[in-house]
Amino acid sequence: MPPHGPRRVGQTAAVNAYLWITVVSLAAWVWLLLGQGFFWRTDVRLPQRREPEAWPSVCVVVPARDEAAVLPDSLPSLLAQDYPGRAEVFLVDDGSTDGTGELARELSRRHGGLPLTVDSPGEPPAGWTGKLWAVRYGIGLARARGPEYLLLTDADIAHAPDSLRELVAAAEAGGFDVVSQMARLRVASLWERLVVPAFVYFFAQLYPFRWIGRKGARTAAAAGGCVLLRAGMAEKARIPDAIRHAVIDDVALARAVKGAGGRVWLGLADRVDSVRPYPGLGDLWRMVSRSAYAQLRHNPLLLLGTVAGLALVYLVPPAAVVVGAAGGDAATALAGAAAWAVMAGTYLPMLRYYGQPLWLAPLLPFTAFLYLLMTVDSAVQHYRGRGAAWKGRTYSRPDAVPDEG
Repeated sequence: MPPHGPRRVGQTAAVNAYLWITVVSLAAWVWLLLGQGFFWRTDVRLPQRREPEAWPSVCVVVPARDEAAVLPDSLPSLLAQDYPGRAEVFLVDDGSTDGTGELARELSRRHGGLPLTVDSPGEPPAGWTGKLWAVRYGIGLARARGPEYLLLTDADIAHAPDSLRELVAAAEAGGFDVVSQMARLRVASLWERLVVPAFVYFFAQLYPFRWIGRKGARTAAAAGGCVLLRAGMAEKARIPDAIRHAVIDDVALARAVKGAGGRVWLGLADRVDSVRPYPGLGDLWRMVSRSAYAQLRHNPLLLLGTVAGLALVYLVPPAAVVVGAAGGDAATALAGAAAWAVMAGTYLPMLRYYGQPLWLAPLLPFTAFLYLLMTVDSAVQHYRGRGAAWKGRTYSRPDAVPDEG
């Protein structure tokens, strides 16, 4: 045997193994392109709608905790809704220390519009996440008015004047119990450009919008910033009591509605925008890591599978291009380049939706690597006893008593 024979055999085996891994990654991207509900398309917008003969009454519930910085850009848009039926707004000031409640009242006096009620609940009992406790309190206030619909919207969400009108028209025309729009998040800083469009892209990959609205489909999700919910279905599905421990409350709400026999629709928004800034990587990191491990049901095996899956799908293609080119392995380099091209191509529609330069598409593996690290960090924080959080309240396990931080 030649003196270098074993080494060459080992090198060949390694090259062949890497080629096969790259081919598996390419196959995964072909499947994602064609078999995952065309998740990468951004044309799922409000479904066909028509004005009802009589406009149903709506109560808008806004949970708010230390939101004085964003209320001037969001609350006036709710108060200014051009809605033909009866509508009013309930802002639940959940223990704010920055004057959120007082500011809300001042904005109402200054801008007028829909009637506004500002009230505060007590501290959430054990087993309740703070946001859902605030939502429960707001729904309780609203029920005294006997509304046919509830609009659950976050304090950082700005609505176009016809937003409520369009949501109700879509629900009435399509017979939906939930109509939810994923608000367009702010994209201004460098890190927002890199991370925010990918956040929505990954969400759509997990929960393809086309599947959510399909009759009989099991896929269920909503976007918590803008959820129109039939009041009757809220009672039937026991919302929010049935999901009181949920950290990812919008997905839990949609599952509860589907479990009760309801219909759910979710799509991208045209004129519903989040005004909350995430100027630095740390801000975005906290946004993602606060709930990433909860998404994996705090399961270490799911965490390992997720890390391996992200590496295979997003990190292998660019690595294969580099390794293949450096080692003279054209097949590996070409397979990696093909997978990378499909990946970037599926990301282009989301970048266009957010009005971002298309040259950001090839950088998706870098962003995916950041999300991988955020997910691992979320698990680390969980096992350190600092689990998911909402506005200073942390929840390390479903039955934990919220801890003010």
